[in-house]
Amino acid sequence: MSASNLDTMTAPPDLGSPRPVGRLGPFFASIWLFFLLDPLAEGWARRAELRGWLGIAATVVFAAVYMTLWVRARADRAQLVEAPPLRWSLSYLGALVLLGTAMVGCLGEPGLASVVYVGVALVMTVPVRVAAPVVLALTFGVVGLGALEDWGSQVGTAFGLVAASVAVFGLRAVMSRNIDLVRAHEQNASLAVENERTRFARDLHDILGHSLTVITVKAELAQRLLDVDPARARAEVADLERLSRDALADVRRAVEGYRELTLPGELTRARMALSAAEIRADLPNATDEVPSDLRELFAWTVREGVTNVVRHSRATTCEVRIGPTAAEVRDDGIGPQHAAGSGLAGLGERAAAVGATVVTTSLDPGFSLRVVRA
Repeated sequence: MSASNLDTMTAPPDLGSPRPVGRLGPFFASIWLFFLLDPLAEGWARRAELRGWLGIAATVVFAAVYMTLWVRARADRAQLVEAPPLRWSLSYLGALVLLGTAMVGCLGEPGLASVVYVGVALVMTVPVRVAAPVVLALTFGVVGLGALEDWGSQVGTAFGLVAASVAVFGLRAVMSRNIDLVRAHEQNASLAVENERTRFARDLHDILGHSLTVITVKAELAQRLLDVDPARARAEVADLERLSRDALADVRRAVEGYRELTLPGELTRARMALSAAEIRADLPNATDEVPSDLRELFAWTVREGVTNVVRHSRATTCEVRIGPTAAEVRDDGIGPQHAAGSGLAGLGERAAAVGATVVTTSLDPGFSLRVVRA
């Protein structure tokens, strides 16, 4: 994992980042303005009168306001804004109501087509608990107004109002669930990033904590030995170089691979696994004497051995021994009850690659897994 990738991981997701609105969305929405052709035709039929032109103007502006409202509401949903500000909603709804009233006043019955759009706008922009009773009132109002003005039955218009409102309510419900899913996904991603950061910090601590402490102690010892025992001081300095290279190699494995094994990290995980299984752990506190080319192999040895102890041994105690040329995991359990699995086979292949061998021994009681290079 590179530093740039780590920076990307640690950056929290932007929940409010704009998402592109489909280009064809407004086009498909504008198709439903087809039902405003009837008011326009009525206005054109009355073009000899002022009310005809006022009706046409009110209808055109009504369509423009409605489409502006629709595009704005859809853009808000794309930005995960579930409900627009109330002041914003009321301003658009007020404009639609005034223009719709003007359409009915100037054009008569054809102007009632605006009621359907007002109902849809209500469902799009205000909470359902507010929109539902208003849509219901509009439905009865349309039917009553038709009877009062002797415009004939307005059941069709009322049905269109209810059907369109229910359809948009369903669409809004789906979009709200999608918003919830997107937010949940982004929250999970944020938590995963935080967990990775914590894991990375913990692994770096496991890798460097003990190594840097030993390096500091040896550096102080070498400084004191410079005038007293130069030969031993040179040996300590050489050991310091080896320890530094080993620590650097471990850090590179963690940064570049991150999923690769490190010996200090595996010992820490082994302690946690054994503790969770209520098995007493006897683990080494230092791995400084292990050469660089054996550290990863010994890490695999610890992982495979401890995994088998936890899964199969029924042991009460597990001991891990680490030396310059050998690593051993032994327990006081019942020993293997079946043939060696793929884990031991893979460990044998890794050991052979660096000139080491895997030795398994049945104890009384217990079992020993040992990797050694002569």
